[in-house]
Amino acid sequence: MSTELSSLRILSERQVEQFWERGFLRIEQVFVGDELDELDAEMDRLMVEWANRHSGWSGDWRKVYMDDETEQQSKLVAMHDLWYYSAAWARAVLNPRLTGAMADLLGGAVELHHSTMHVKPPETGHPFPMHQDNAFYPHKGNRFIDTLVHLDDTGPENGEIRFLDGSHRLGPLDHVRRTAEGEPCTPHLPTDQWRLDDTVAVPAQRGDVVAFDLYTIHGSHINRTDRARRMVRVAYRDPANEQISGQSAARPGWIVAGGRRRGAGVELFDTHSTPNERDR
Repeated sequence: MSTELSSLRILSERQVEQFWERGFLRIEQVFVGDELDELDAEMDRLMVEWANRHSGWSGDWRKVYMDDETEQQSKLVAMHDLWYYSAAWARAVLNPRLTGAMADLLGGAVELHHSTMHVKPPETGHPFPMHQDNAFYPHKGNRFIDTLVHLDDTGPENGEIRFLDGSHRLGPLDHVRRTAEGEPCTPHLPTDQWRLDDTVAVPAQRGDVVAFDLYTIHGSHINRTDRARRMVRVAYRDPANEQISGQSAARPGWIVAGGRRRGAGVELFDTHSTPNERDR
């Protein structure tokens, strides 16, 4: 993957090279001080007031990752697009250190795509099977970067993120989308072919951000501690990378670095909410 290294502002040339070599990168202490404390407090508020609490991803993978008792108790706390509910998180996705790092990696303009809360509750917090995020919001290319904003230190006890080193070079893979009984399930890679044991653990500290390529295979173990493991995924892309389907499809995002280029025949975005308003 080529990138305009002359545009580097936040990351070193070596960090950019490492990202495209391995498919992931830990960026230390993107959020610090009062900003981090505010995000922490707002996260706890959103978890109580707005977030969904459910059993998490479906599929036969659950029988491989958890015993029967744990599987019945395992929960996930999640919600999308935190900026609709919190000014602090609206400011967070525009953090110049974060968006500058994305511009360094993408080598040009950067568009905000979405954000999603990922909280593993204490003791039986939901594990994640091996998968590519491309299965949830496929794009025509991989100029799309997911970032994980850490609000807690992570390690093997609470389910730190784990990556299959260099797996982004495999391109998009077919995912399991139905159970053995033929019922629809959450996309994941076959558990007999893709194992967490083969991955590289990337523990991180509170305030760190871990970035990874849209095609990088990843997953995580269960949270077995007595505290929640809280993080938020914030996704960015090259505005020219067209989405095929999935989460936030057909929705324009904020340009957080550079500018959106206008191609031939491209019209302004329609910002009207009803057909009647379009006639005014």
